[in-house]
Amino acid sequence: MSFGYPSFLWALTVLAIPIIIHLFNFRKTTRIFFSNTRFLKLVKEETTQKRKLKQYLVLASRLLFLLFLVLAFAQPFLPAREQLTGLRSIVIYVDNSFSMATPVGEKKRALDEGIRIAQSIADLFPADTRYQLLTNDFASYSNSFKTKAEVTDLLSQIRLSPVSRSASEILSHVKESHATLFWLSDFQKSTFGKPVKIDSTLKIQLVPFELESYSNVFTDSVYLENPFAIGGEKNTLKVRLRSSGKKNVQGLTVKLSINGVQAAATSTNIDPNSFTEVPFDVASGLSGNNKAIISFTDYPVGFDNDFYFTLNYSSKLKIVEVRPDNQSTFVEKVFGNREIFSFKSFTTANLNYSLLATADLVIINGLDRVDAPLAAAIIGFKKNFGALLLVPGAQPDLSSYQKISPLPLTKAAAIEMTELDKPDFKNPFFKNVFEDKTSSIAMPHATRVMDWGIDGSALLKFKSNQPFLSQFGNIFLVSSPLEKKYTDFQSHALFVPVMYRVAASGKKHEQQLYYTLNSSTITLASDSLTDEEPAKLVGSQEIIPSQRKTDGRLVMDLPKHAVSAGFYHVIDKRDTLGLVAFDLDKEESILEQLTTEETKVALGGSPSISSFKASSPEEFRSEIREKYLGKQLWKYAVLLSLLFLLSEVLLIRFLK
Repeated sequence: MSFGYPSFLWALTVLAIPIIIHLFNFRKTTRIFFSNTRFLKLVKEETTQKRKLKQYLVLASRLLFLLFLVLAFAQPFLPAREQLTGLRSIVIYVDNSFSMATPVGEKKRALDEGIRIAQSIADLFPADTRYQLLTNDFASYSNSFKTKAEVTDLLSQIRLSPVSRSASEILSHVKESHATLFWLSDFQKSTFGKPVKIDSTLKIQLVPFELESYSNVFTDSVYLENPFAIGGEKNTLKVRLRSSGKKNVQGLTVKLSINGVQAAATSTNIDPNSFTEVPFDVASGLSGNNKAIISFTDYPVGFDNDFYFTLNYSSKLKIVEVRPDNQSTFVEKVFGNREIFSFKSFTTANLNYSLLATADLVIINGLDRVDAPLAAAIIGFKKNFGALLLVPGAQPDLSSYQKISPLPLTKAAAIEMTELDKPDFKNPFFKNVFEDKTSSIAMPHATRVMDWGIDGSALLKFKSNQPFLSQFGNIFLVSSPLEKKYTDFQSHALFVPVMYRVAASGKKHEQQLYYTLNSSTITLASDSLTDEEPAKLVGSQEIIPSQRKTDGRLVMDLPKHAVSAGFYHVIDKRDTLGLVAFDLDKEESILEQLTTEETKVALGGSPSISSFKASSPEEFRSEIREKYLGKQLWKYAVLLSLLFLLSEVLLIRFLK
């Protein structure tokens, strides 16, 4: 035991005063004469013994009262088990990610408890202590040490942040290696990152928050059942939900809202630590940019109950047709809807080769021969345009077609037109094309002029298994010219949806339904951009990221953690190029925590790592005092002093 003011121990000399009073009786005695003192003498002996016992007890009480009173002023304490390193330099990291909104203890948010404990640290240490305050935002103030008053002000400004940080990122921002780091976090397994090895000179004090074991439900992903749907066709949205808890979730109501209007709702159950998929029908007729939200109520973990995504139908599919002459074709009529398609048709003599690089679909329609410049252009641009459709002429020069065909081509034997076989209704290519999937459906007729062998996976084929329409990657082959002499396919009801599917499969600028906050780039179609003025993201905030335009696309490089969850319009001057949605990274929603021992192992298992087990700021302050400031004993001395003072009063009053 040590004393804060040892010089005050000289006051123990006052203990002599009660002793002196006890030894010398200063009261004046009076003499009384009696005729017979035999009985009085016996009484006197008995009462003297009792009086002596009472005096000794009163003396002891007085001595102990004065002893503990003097000790209280001398400030006794037990020395600290550890000393601060780095000239009283303290780093406080407060995890303010969304998972810290989960209740702990007495239904208070983990973040609120963390701020209270961080304030306790600043209050307990001496005035000359320096503090570096870190949060997930890595704000500018975290680059230098602050005073106690500055840290108190900064702590009051901490709010929940969508940013998650790994252990390596946090340690890289510690400005002084010989400091003491107080790490206040829930230590999620999903966001902690890879194991790291720390400098042994850095002392780390782990302050874990044990989250309540709630079953957190969040949206893992969303996708369209038919990604090739165009022009607002009817589609099905699949929502993949995940439960990261250990309890069954029963009767969870999931809602789909489009442009602020509830479009659908359903109820579902989810088993512990599992997935479930919920379908929603997306009505036809949507056009332009549409804001969509999946929402549900998952109390009390509610930071991830809304999931944002977009349904954009504003971009036009670019179709380039190469034909032998200026006569109108059936292809031109199919893609005549200017709200959906940007269709351009050229003869081989006046073809604008530069348009091939930006096209979603290039159609070689009815050429007898693919000349060398066209073949070279297609080979050169094959990686750039989306899809290639080869429709031969009546007398095709197969050697010229072979330059751009993925398979060896041969001339087909001349036969009469025969009916095509029924398509495979399970093929995703024909999703939502047929309402009545029966064997009695009427099929078109055709005769082949070009053959590439048996193709069991052909989209359309003859009953002899010879292919009529096949797909090889992004190249489609048709075995007959689109002329009445060779086929009535171009006049059949099947022709339009098939051509739409071919065009949709070649979408070059297929925009993602959503991005996460950790996304580094976003890509949009940008043919309308002609000047150097940068586009900007406008939503809950306005951001002008670095950007570049390549092959008709606008690629925007997002500063890390620069955006928040929600919708952003991409604006160029006054024109809206597109709508994008950002969502929280799903790792933040997985609340499984590392144990203290697992955290120590992940940090290299250094002996300089220790942890606090306090369940409240009050207990934490007590642990801090014992560990770094020593255990103060003056309060106990005061209590004991008052106890013995009370004992003296009771002895004098009640002991006869």
